[in-house]
Amino acid sequence: MGAPEGAEGFRFNAEVIKLGPLTVGQLGFGAPVTLVAPELDAYHVTIPVAGRVHARHAGHEVVAGPSTGIVFGPGGPVYTLHDAHSAELDIKIERSALENELAALLGRPVVGPIDLPPAIDMSGGPAQSWGRLVRLLSGETEDPGSLIWQPLIADLLRRSVLNGLLLSVRHRYSDELRTPAPAGPPRAVRRAIDAIQHEPERPFSVGDLARISGMSVRSLQEGFRRHVGCAPMAYLQSVRLGRAHEALRREDPARVTVAAVAHRTGFAHLGRFAAAYRARFGVSPSATLRDTP
Repeated sequence: MGAPEGAEGFRFNAEVIKLGPLTVGQLGFGAPVTLVAPELDAYHVTIPVAGRVHARHAGHEVVAGPSTGIVFGPGGPVYTLHDAHSAELDIKIERSALENELAALLGRPVVGPIDLPPAIDMSGGPAQSWGRLVRLLSGETEDPGSLIWQPLIADLLRRSVLNGLLLSVRHRYSDELRTPAPAGPPRAVRRAIDAIQHEPERPFSVGDLARISGMSVRSLQEGFRRHVGCAPMAYLQSVRLGRAHEALRREDPARVTVAAVAHRTGFAHLGRFAAAYRARFGVSPSATLRDTP
């Protein structure tokens, strides 16, 4: 990193959050700064918030302001020039994570790097929505009580960011992703159902269930919609609520708490569990536990 000679009052600040293979950071520069990065083995997106970024990578040159995102795929090097008093949101996704997520959506291996475009129009459409999602995630970094520190929520948010990027920009797999997936056969859906019934407390993701059933995420979702009448994760929550209800009815309120039952049955957030429980059974979980014979 280098600032031009004579640059006074040089300042740099960064706030970074890492969720497994996903890193999101807010960066700010007080003076013009040139950055040079070696060959990358990850996918990066830079979204200017204030000022402009001039970027050169893989034969492409992009000048971006707040309405444009810059994409850097695997390879390198990367050269960027950042305006004085500029700020940006930076997203780094490990190469294997994004390519594995795409493979799970497609239900087949992905060969070679994903050909993401060098620039993204963030002024509207799905890309703008994706940018809001990333900003929401980044804005939670200063709150130690935020839900993003819960492993289950962190995994859901991470997958949402990865899937959102894949669905927001054009690449050679875009048309396939936008084509409705065939519904998974009942036997394959049954494998996912059996896994949920056997271990509902396990922190399943829809990708986990797709791998267990032997089909793509999209085929699993369509199969559940057709054969079960709901999404896989909605079915998982329903089973967990049923198990929690059974446990609360038989447990001794002097020896167990609602929080313990919620955690044991796979719920990471007590408030959300209580709201879902009341919506399903018409009473609070504490009332069910209190009224245990």
